[in-house]
Amino acid sequence: MNVREQAQKRWDSVAKPLHSLGLLEDLIVKIAGVQGTADVRIDRRCAVVFCGDHGVVRKGVSQSGSEVTALVAGTIAEGTGNINLMASVAGTDVFAVDMGMITPVPGTVDRRIGNGTADITEGPAMTREQAEAAIHAGMEMMHDLREKGYQIAVIGEMGIGNTTAASAVTAALLDLPPEEVTGRGAGLSDAGLVRKIAAIRQALAINRPDRSDPVDVLAKAGGFELAGMTGAFLGGMKCGIPTIPDGMIPAASALAAARIDPRVTESILPAVMSKEPADRLIMEALGMEPVIRAQTALGEGTGGILLLPMLDMALQVYRGPHTFDALGMEAYVPQGKDGL
Repeated sequence: MNVREQAQKRWDSVAKPLHSLGLLEDLIVKIAGVQGTADVRIDRRCAVVFCGDHGVVRKGVSQSGSEVTALVAGTIAEGTGNINLMASVAGTDVFAVDMGMITPVPGTVDRRIGNGTADITEGPAMTREQAEAAIHAGMEMMHDLREKGYQIAVIGEMGIGNTTAASAVTAALLDLPPEEVTGRGAGLSDAGLVRKIAAIRQALAINRPDRSDPVDVLAKAGGFELAGMTGAFLGGMKCGIPTIPDGMIPAASALAAARIDPRVTESILPAVMSKEPADRLIMEALGMEPVIRAQTALGEGTGGILLLPMLDMALQVYRGPHTFDALGMEAYVPQGKDGL
């Protein structure tokens, strides 16, 4: 019996209807498989916020300017950001990782590849070598977290303009037109959304990313933080750390990671479905069903971290004393549709 089968057997021993905690049961079984033990532990947890700037912001695709990336990253590094406030409730440590902001921020983890990406409407976001370096940096970050004893990680981001890059990456990888995968991000007007879609269309036409080569797609249409998160998902798989993507932008990176190594989906826990249209398309492509549909759009890991208290509650049942044996009750068994 493998670890996942052991975890499922434990769930089936709990005195309740079979699979009555639904997707939460599935996620606990999945975590057991990643950690290599049915004794699932997520006490040491963190949110890792990958930060980077984007040259395409100059095309008016975002409500804010690039200076906001450093401002928000600074609050995360100081412990006062939105993600920090939510993490304090969930008992979660937070790390801000500088993958390539224009302005370096004290207190962030330095994994810088460059001072922001180039404008994707005029050429590639970065070189292939830079994309590979960013992926490697994300993998190294997960290795460091394992060495520090972390057992689960929320993967988030901060980067003005990165919904544009993530939408471009998604359109390329899924071979879909930009208008099908592009949303309003942090709150674009109708005119802003038109500019954003036009910018993505131009970026794809000029750069012609190869959808069969996810590193090429990240290099031509992505961002330093997108490539870093791609590495984080791959690193989580290698290090035995389950990862939780926070909404569409990390999900785009998860899609790229899955195109690099399909096995990575076994270590990714789908938490939240954001209101970006690409999120649903990515989850469908990955064969995943998010647990939470809260119309979130904040980023920083704030949607992903919502899953942790839910997992805590599920684990209390999973590890608890309320079993068929303890109650002297006959265990439930699977039945057909007619109840026989």
